Amino acid sequence: MSEDHHRPPPLASPYPLTHTGFAPMTPFMKYPILITGASRGLGAALALKLAQQFHIIAVAKTTGGLEELDDRIQAIGGQATLAPLDLTDVNAVRHLCRSIHDRWGGLLLWVHCAIHAAPLSPANFIDARDWQKSVKLNVTTTGMLIPNVAPLLGHAGIAVFLDDPCAGLKFFGSYGATKSAQIALAQSWQAETINTGPKVRIVTPAPMPTATRARFFPGEDSNALSTCNIEADKIIAMLGFI
Repeated sequence: MSEDHHRPPPLASPYPLTHTGFAPMTPFMKYPILITGASRGLGAALALKLAQQFHIIAVAKTTGGLEELDDRIQAIGGQATLAPLDLTDVNAVRHLCRSIHDRWGGLLLWVHCAIHAAPLSPANFIDARDWQKSVKLNVTTTGMLIPNVAPLLGHAGIAVFLDDPCAGLKFFGSYGATKSAQIALAQSWQAETINTGPKVRIVTPAPMPTATRARFFPGEDSNALSTCNIEADKIIAMLGFI
């Protein structure tokens, strides 16, 4: 019997590299930008604007939204890598991070835009499934993403979290509590990395006419709000990238 017969089969990745199609790079795009929750809203606006100078790794659960974003990025001469995956899947996240490391060696910036916005409800009527989804994506997943993405950012990279202060407001129990917990985690990481890096930034965008906002305030006059493009410009200016 041959030696190969006793050799264990190679481990197969649950998400092969072809699942994330890497686009060719140009020299000045050595370190890409990762945006989690990039298919719409502020995440998509940031991806489109930053793609003018940087390679974008766009992560979202909705393939259609990512493909539409990719079309818009290509239309302005930019490049993007699309990663349609469930951020709550730790194996998928680990594989993505490993793929980023193997392809580019690190990240310049990570912007975390993904959020689960549960329906407004009195605290004593919060749906158990919505509560579980809120905790899983807004808190547990953030706590899983940070240790997986941090090595890619190294000492000089930047992580950006988006605050939306509504903790303690009536009917915002599920969203407010889990969003507040997410930001508290980011604040701890920010305090811990002042001297060592990566830089952690927490920004509070003005209200925008996003799907999340519409879920909380249906029928609201969008003309009274800021826009995703305006808020994206503010964040990019704060970071000093463009």
